[in-house]
Amino acid sequence: MSGLFLQLVVIFCFIGLVIVLFFEEHDYVFYSILLITISALFTALFIPATRELQFYIEAIEWNIIFFLIAMFIIVEILKEQRIFEEIAKRIVDRYQNNPRKLFYIICTLSTLTASIIEDLSIAMIFGPIIIYACRKLKITPAPYLLGMTVCINLAATLTPFGSAPNILIATHFDLNFTWFITRIGLYFIIAFLSTLIILDRVILKKDIERCKNKTCIPEEEGEKKLILEEMSVENKVFYKNLLALIVFILLLIFIPEIYLAGIIGALIFVVINPVKRPSGKIKLSLSEYLKKVDYRLIFFFMCLFVFVGLMEINGTLAILERWLETLSRENELFLAIIILLVTSIASGFLDNTPITVIFIPIIGILIGLPEFQQGPLMVAFILGVNLGGNFLPQGSAADMMTLQISRDNKVSDLDYKRLLKVGGIFSLLHVMIGIFYLIIMVLYF
Repeated sequence: MSGLFLQLVVIFCFIGLVIVLFFEEHDYVFYSILLITISALFTALFIPATRELQFYIEAIEWNIIFFLIAMFIIVEILKEQRIFEEIAKRIVDRYQNNPRKLFYIICTLSTLTASIIEDLSIAMIFGPIIIYACRKLKITPAPYLLGMTVCINLAATLTPFGSAPNILIATHFDLNFTWFITRIGLYFIIAFLSTLIILDRVILKKDIERCKNKTCIPEEEGEKKLILEEMSVENKVFYKNLLALIVFILLLIFIPEIYLAGIIGALIFVVINPVKRPSGKIKLSLSEYLKKVDYRLIFFFMCLFVFVGLMEINGTLAILERWLETLSRENELFLAIIILLVTSIASGFLDNTPITVIFIPIIGILIGLPEFQQGPLMVAFILGVNLGGNFLPQGSAADMMTLQISRDNKVSDLDYKRLLKVGGIFSLLHVMIGIFYLIIMVLYF
């Protein structure tokens, strides 16, 4: 009875941690420390091992924390130097006379970029550029924004550093870039191409036809257009950072220790982007970029690790593992499909990061059993936590950012209802493709 009581206390505190994250007006750090303290005190009453500080230090995956800090530094530098804005602007200038080709290029570029940089940043960068381009062509930006936000959720499945869940999974199970490409690359190609073709035939074509005989540009568009047209990046700065980005990608591919690749990459970007002081002097300054890192998200990860450590030691995760094993009846294909469905649905309602952290030790136990292999279960896990975000807009930060950008720029034909409908349909399509992919994987490979 005491064990059940302890499990419920920790679970409720964990849910509270996730809920508080969505209320920005509250002090997240205070409430997270409060919830962890409550969980730790109750756990310490029944489990003496949790009374030592070492338990909490060892529960945190510090290599992931260091990598995330390095990634945030790189993203901040790329944003500050407007590198992706410049890439998108050059593409718009080149393909502005061909709306369909522009659609494919924008979706492909944003998707491949999102396989390296977090999807929220991609939505923030590409959203305004898409609106600018479409209004310049006198067509609605809605299908382009829908294409971007649907496809960048797919991008997370492609690489071990394409999303926070992938970083967690790849680090814990020692999965490298080659593993992702060989196990999930074919799925990504099938899902991505089918998504683009359907978006083109069903949404883009209809919206372009609708806009042929009437304007899609609101009255206030001119001011926003002027701001975007004035954006420019010096060629020297642009190519220097583009080269550094390529080097960083190669580091991620060839260095097994992902945190080391992140640190080296961050140092390279800091060296080639010195900070200009108020006095006019230019100096290297890592501290300036460290100040801009979103430490709230870093702290959130640390809290997640501690909570999972508590749930692991109190037996909650073992119960979930036995439940999944019972449902599957020791059938590998059934278990893989169950993992795909459960994680994708859960990720549709909650942020996929806590879902990932909870399931990592469970998947670890399952793949250690003689009747199951790593490949299908791991693929199902990765697809599930990354694909569920499109079921509901609130399940993906990138979706919510796209909606916000649409509202700010008065894109009348893209609202919550339409994103919910389109995103939900494509998320269901991606999950169905994932199920067929798992069937082929288990039966033939």
